[in-house]
Amino acid sequence: MPLAFLGAIALGTALMMLPAARAEPGHAPFVTALFTATSTVCVTGLTVVDTPTYWSGFGEVLITVLSQIGGFGIMTLATLLSLLVSRRLGLRSRLMAQAESSGLLGGNVGGVLIRVAIVMFATEAVISVVLTLRFWLAYDYSFGRAVWEAVFHAVQAFNNAGFALYPDSLVRFVDDWWICMPISLGVLAGSIGFPVLFELAREWRTPGFWSTHTRLTVWGTLLLGSVGFLVFLIFEWGNPQTLGSLSTPTKVLAAFMQSMMTRSGGLNSISLGDMSNETIAVTSGLMFIGGGSASTAGGIKVTTFLLLAYVIWAEIRGEPDVVIRKRRIAEETQRQAVTVALLGVALVSAGTLGLVGLTDDVPFDRALFEVISAFATVGLSTGITADLPPSAQVMLVVLMYVGRIGTIAVGTAIALNTRRRLYRYPEERPLVG
Repeated sequence: MPLAFLGAIALGTALMMLPAARAEPGHAPFVTALFTATSTVCVTGLTVVDTPTYWSGFGEVLITVLSQIGGFGIMTLATLLSLLVSRRLGLRSRLMAQAESSGLLGGNVGGVLIRVAIVMFATEAVISVVLTLRFWLAYDYSFGRAVWEAVFHAVQAFNNAGFALYPDSLVRFVDDWWICMPISLGVLAGSIGFPVLFELAREWRTPGFWSTHTRLTVWGTLLLGSVGFLVFLIFEWGNPQTLGSLSTPTKVLAAFMQSMMTRSGGLNSISLGDMSNETIAVTSGLMFIGGGSASTAGGIKVTTFLLLAYVIWAEIRGEPDVVIRKRRIAEETQRQAVTVALLGVALVSAGTLGLVGLTDDVPFDRALFEVISAFATVGLSTGITADLPPSAQVMLVVLMYVGRIGTIAVGTAIALNTRRRLYRYPEERPLVG
């Protein structure tokens, strides 16, 4: 999988450097093409140039195709890795994995890919139809332009890619429910993850039969989305640069949309650079957590975050096992969650220090926000990306790649290397805390 993504990024970089991909004469510089290709393939959305003015129509098509390939490949590869893991485990573990995913892991690879493709393209088609009608009827776009911009933003929404065909992202549509809501719901659908989507399609009327993974993802998404929504309303309500000058219904819409975008959406309908420090801090945390497993979203994932919360709660209560709704969580799974989270913290910490060291005038909180956005492949920015030196932009390229590939690859490697020893060493208890 890492090699496949490297190949896609290399091919995307070469295509983005073609003179036909740029609106002005000549070809794009290597770092600009590399950054854009990585951001599309890793479905991030960070940009170092203004997308609608810098890239030609051919370049915009490349961005759309690479985003679609990145989103489709990420989800299917994550599912295929799950299949690989289940087949390398014993029969009992395979049956448990199949039960937890409600049969998704029991299907053949071709069947899984077909189901993923149907859900992806059907969702994008619905969003495209709504946006086309809105652009055409309300904004007097020509029908062809309305269709193109609708398809472009539908692909960006479901794949959590974050590119937009407007210099201000979607700020000009901040009060348009027919634009913001379909895109926000598309981001939400793409960030849930296919195992959860498939199970919800069958068991949406019977939450009591949901698997532990689906429960964690659904309730965790609702909880984190509500936290983001309230934070944007509370801390930005009177900020004249963000929500302060908007009507009450528009404030609610903008807060909801930005909360959804922290899942990994990358689009924005308000000026992120003018947000309060409190909002930036909470948004950074939500971006780091990200969306659901086997989805287009990045971050350490909702299930990882909630599993760690349950581990802490069990330790505080002195419980011998971590239990979620009468299901004991395996110690291997707990170790995987700790490993993924700590590796994420290490990467973000190193990246933030590196970005501060490579720049002279970027505040620490802005640098942290940018690094988390790259690592979690979110694409939100306070507006500093284009002004960073090439060395800092290359560092963000590495973070986008590692952030998209690393946590999945590391988690799978841990699962594949799981083995049982026929002996145990003497126990030791170092002091903790």
